[in-house]
Amino acid sequence: MLELPRWQRSLDATLGPPKPGRFRLAPDDFVVDEVLDFVPEGHGEHLWLNIEKRNLTTLEVVKMLSQRCGVAPRDVGYSGMKDRVAVTRQWLSVHLPGKEAPEGLMQALADGGVDVLQHARHPRKLKRGVHRYNRFQLRLSGEAVETDDVSQRWQLLCQQGVPNYFGTQRFGPAGRNLQRAEALLARGWRKRDDRHGILLSTARSFLFNELLSERIEKGQWQQPVNGDTLMLDGTRSVFDVDQVDATLCARADVLDVHPTGPLWGLGTTAQQAAGDYEAVLLDRHPSLCEGLLRSGVKRGQRALRMRLSEPQLNREAQSVVLSFALPRGSFATAVVRELIASPD
Repeated sequence: MLELPRWQRSLDATLGPPKPGRFRLAPDDFVVDEVLDFVPEGHGEHLWLNIEKRNLTTLEVVKMLSQRCGVAPRDVGYSGMKDRVAVTRQWLSVHLPGKEAPEGLMQALADGGVDVLQHARHPRKLKRGVHRYNRFQLRLSGEAVETDDVSQRWQLLCQQGVPNYFGTQRFGPAGRNLQRAEALLARGWRKRDDRHGILLSTARSFLFNELLSERIEKGQWQQPVNGDTLMLDGTRSVFDVDQVDATLCARADVLDVHPTGPLWGLGTTAQQAAGDYEAVLLDRHPSLCEGLLRSGVKRGQRALRMRLSEPQLNREAQSVVLSFALPRGSFATAVVRELIASPD
């Protein structure tokens, strides 16, 4: 049965492991703003709500809206899943063709811990993954912030980027989603057993983290290797590289391009040095790899590294407050694990 390993940190080789620290002691210590690159048009069949929630998951808000508006959960749209123990702001949509919002909806949501900041109509449902980025404000405390250890690590992350690990929340409490995914893929994936594809995503995330950890250990997570697929910073555009040259290395040094790793599935596998890393995955986790291929899920690519946008570190009496933005799909907890040793 698979268990979550301790994946390699990028800074340990030069600075050693981080000192103990704490974060997310209260929802206000972890603030997330989901940023779209468009605004609702002001008319249409869908009511869009910009909400602020705390101590609630996105799916709990979806259920609340579904019940209050008398629609099926599939008629409620959202772009990204946001943490429970946090203050998070995001858009959701509800399909209400020819209908006004139910009377008292805003107050009912407020009573349930959801404040509506804005609302407007739009012709289309809010789809998954359409937001541009997430902006974070995190408070860290403990031994790690009492010295210059956090500041030194922070500066290096701003310069070299951060390993783009999937956060441990992707794998469920104590990694139980990973164990469920392992069992399901071993007997053959069926949609009725994993209706929203959560277990497929869990398995692919685990394999990606394994490959990224291997490349960090070998010192090859920032620079491209022969056979890599590279991603342009700030986009999802990718291109393949047969032979790495000085120009590509220089672009990687300034975070203009990032090496990627596979989200395992049907498609062309990497060759040369990049292919060697994929071969390690297949040798180490054949059941997961082969089970994903049998499921029919298509291969994707994810950047091994993420850039911290608009990074700031501010010291307070007994804590530091970090502010930064990350591309959608990236985890703030991957930043935190490079800065402090935390049991979270």
